[in-house]
Amino acid sequence: MMAPMRPRFMFVGDSMTIGCAGEYTWRYRMWQHLNATFGGPYAIVGPRTELYDKSTGEPVSQAYADPDFPARARAHLAGWGEGWLHMAPLIGETVTRTKANVLLVSLGLIDLGFYTNSDQTAENVRAFIAAARAANPHVRAVLMPVVPNVRAEEEPLFAAECARFNELLAKAVADLDSPASPLLLASPPVGYDLGTDTYDGTHPAPSGEHKLAAAFATALHQAWDWGGPYVPAA
Repeated sequence: MMAPMRPRFMFVGDSMTIGCAGEYTWRYRMWQHLNATFGGPYAIVGPRTELYDKSTGEPVSQAYADPDFPARARAHLAGWGEGWLHMAPLIGETVTRTKANVLLVSLGLIDLGFYTNSDQTAENVRAFIAAARAANPHVRAVLMPVVPNVRAEEEPLFAAECARFNELLAKAVADLDSPASPLLLASPPVGYDLGTDTYDGTHPAPSGEHKLAAAFATALHQAWDWGGPYVPAA
C-alpha cells in the first residue's frame, strides 16, 4: 500500500513507550529502523519529548541512552500511568496540531491494571479511533495488543482480562478498518521473555525494546510494504 506523501508517525503509549531516564526506548529502535529501511521522507511527531524521571516522579528527563538521538525524533504522545482512558480525550487535538497521519499505539496494560475493565477499555479504543478520524479522516494506526507481563503471570483473573481485551481489540480493528483510514493489529512480540526482555516483569529491557519495535516494523512491512524486515541496529 502506498504511503502517505510524507508519513508523520506518532508513538502513543504508556510507561513502556515513554521510557525512563537512561533508556534507549523502543521509539529509538523504531527510529533507527525507519532510517535504515523506509526509503523516503518521513517525520516523527508528537507534543512531548521527555523520558520519565523516577527520581522526581515526573516526565522531565532528556537523558536518553544515546545522547545523539535527535530532538526531532524524540517526539511522542506517551505518559507514565496513562492509558486508552487518558489518550482518547487527547488524540483529536493532538492529531490536528501535529498533523500526525500514522499512529503507532501501545496501550492497555495500565488501563486494565488500574482504571477500567476489558469492555470499558475496548470502548475507549473505539473513542480514540473516532476522535483521531474526526481530526484526520485518513489517519492510519497500528495497534499493539497487551504484551506479556508479570502481573498476568501471577494473577489468573488479570490474565483473563488481558486476554479478553486483546480479543476485543482485534474485533475493534476488524470492525473499524477501512480503505480510507486503515487499521492494523500488530502481532505480539515474538519470543517475548519477561526474564530477559524486561527489567521488572513489565518494562522493556534493550532486547524487549527491539522486540516491540520489530512487532510494529513487521506490521508495517507485511501489511503495507513499508520499510523492510526488522534488523536490530548495532
